[in-house]
Order: sequence, then structure tokens, then C-alpha cells
Amino acid sequence: MSTSSIIATTPSQNAWVDSYQKFLPQWQSFTLSHQAIIPITISRVNQFDAARLDVEMSAMLKEQLVKVFSLMKPGMLFQYEPELDAFLEFLIWRFSIWVDKPTPGNGLMNLRYRDERAVETRGKVRTGLEGPGLTIAQKIWYCVATVGGQYIWARLQSFSAFRRWGDSEQRPLARRAWILIQRIEGLYKAASFGNLLIFLCTGRYRNLIERALRARLVYESPNMNRAVSFEYMNRQLVWNEFSEMLLLLLPLLNSSTFKNLLRPFSRDKSSSSTEDETSCPICQASPTIPFMALPCQHR
Repeated sequence: MSTSSIIATTPSQNAWVDSYQKFLPQWQSFTLSHQAIIPITISRVNQFDAARLDVEMSAMLKEQLVKVFSLMKPGMLFQYEPELDAFLEFLIWRFSIWVDKPTPGNGLMNLRYRDERAVETRGKVRTGLEGPGLTIAQKIWYCVATVGGQYIWARLQSFSAFRRWGDSEQRPLARRAWILIQRIEGLYKAASFGNLLIFLCTGRYRNLIERALRARLVYESPNMNRAVSFEYMNRQLVWNEFSEMLLLLLPLLNSSTFKNLLRPFSRDKSSSSTEDETSCPICQASPTIPFMALPCQHR
């Protein structure tokens, strides 16, 4: 082999760099296509507790706001209750979801919203909890659905009830509107029930709004413990079970027998003397129609 042919077949110094950069995108696409997203399980109880805590927080804010107007005309805020609820829900959304922070309930349960559409386009991640938050469009639609939708529906129901659209004497148009409202409400409840069954099976999307927006709740920190103590919850469960047991057993007990059993523990001298005075000295029974003799006052 001649020297010229050896020089011609020898690659240049940057040939391996060019080949690496050429095949790197193909290798990354090949590896990502064979990698699956880590399956994660978010506690369903935590998600329900977070929703309940958000409702309680809104009720507390509403109670404090109502106290501000307590000295004004009674019943003034009652006619503006839907607007007040919408205002409080908007405040919670503005200072939590809009600024990429969890709601009060989600924060206590160590939860945050994640854009599930962006996660599906990515490959394997380290813990399965990574992923971007909601986009601006998702945040706006969330506000429109939760704040605006609930306000419009509450106002529509109150207006239709005040105008008595459901009465048979109303105009056909009002009657049809009332039937349409009832059907829409029934369809929404049926869809919510179906979504609840799916949520209990998969653990994703508590309500229809989250499912439509693909906004999933995931843990904000993988190593953070539950922030709510179980002590109060255990006491509440014990008391509920005890009260239900009493409600079940008390109707089965004979009231007169139960009183006779407790009479030795509850009777004192004054009550015994009073009972002796009012009872018959022969049969020891209480007279049905007692008579008092005068002037000796014997019964």
C-alpha cells in the first residue's frame, strides 16, 4: 500500500466529534422512546382533605368578612352572597394558583398542580414528581370554571327560583328553561359521579375541571410528612362512632326499665320524701287524680 493511499484513508482529527454530534439526537430519541414515565401514586385521602380544607378556609374568610358588616342593616349581605363567595374564591386563586403556589389546603397536604400534558411529552424522570406547573391558559380557565362558573350557576338558580320558573302556570319558555337547567344539573352530577369512580381507581383528577384542564395534583416535596395531625381526627372518629352506637341502641331500650335501673343512683332524700308524700300509703303507687283534704292536707 502506498503512502498516498494511507493518507487518503486516515480520518481527520474532528471526524469523531462530527459523528458524535450527528448521531446524538438519534440516540436520545431512541433511548427516550424505550423509557417509561415512573408511575406515582398520590394519596386520595390527601387530595380530598385538601379540597375540604380549602372549603373550610373560604368559610372562615367569609365569616370574618360578614363580621365586618355586622353593624349594618341586617340581611344586607344575604342578597349579595354569590358575589361574596366569588370574591373570596378569586382572592384564593389570585394569591395561590396564579402565582404558582398551592392553595391553603394543598399546601397543608404537600400537594401542587402539575401540567400533565407537558409531562407526557418528556421521558423518564428521577422521582416521577417533576414537571412544570400550570400554564397561563390553564390558570385562566381554572379561574373561569371555578369562580365564574360557580357564580353564574348560583345566580341562575336563585333567579329561576325567585321567578318560579318551575311552576306549571309560568310561560312555556320559562318552563323549558327550568327543565333545561334541571337536565344540565343532572348531567353534571352524573358526570361528577363517574369522575369520582375513575378517581378512586386511578387517583387522578378529583373533579371534572381538573380532568378537562389536565391539571394533576402531585406531591410538592417527596420527603415531606403529612402536615395535619391525626389526633383530632381520631377523637372525631371515636365520638362519631360512639354517638351512632347510642342512636342505634337507645330506641331498643325500655324506658321504664332503664329509669328503674338508674333510680337508686339518682334518688336522694328530698326526692324520696316527696315521693313518699305523693304515693299511696297502701299500694305505693302514684294516684291518677289526687285529692287533698282540708284542713289536714292529707292526700
